[in-house]
Amino acid sequence: MAVNALTAPDVQFKSTTEVRLAAVSFLDKLRSGELLTGTPTAAATGLTIANVANNTSALTIDGRSVAANQAVQFKITGGTASTAYTILVTATSDSSPAQTFKGLVKLFVLAET
Repeated sequence: MAVNALTAPDVQFKSTTEVRLAAVSFLDKLRSGELLTGTPTAAATGLTIANVANNTSALTIDGRSVAANQAVQFKITGGTASTAYTILVTATSDSSPAQTFKGLVKLFVLAET
């Protein structure tokens, strides 16, 4: 995929019936003082993704503290067992002119055991 995107360093896993919460940090793409604004999106064919929003409070992602409005959070459900998915997350910054960032999350859905 020829997208200038931030890709999560490892593959995430969930079972077919699990509900997972995810967060993608854009900390490394934002300039000093720049924040995410507007309505982010997260999409992947075959998964149900809901509650997509910029984080409203500080959180920790991969051991790093991420301030409010520097990450996108969402809920993942569904998926087919033994299937790999790539979730495309898109967010916009408050800079002038605004920047649009893309992040990729790799997810593998496991069969129930």
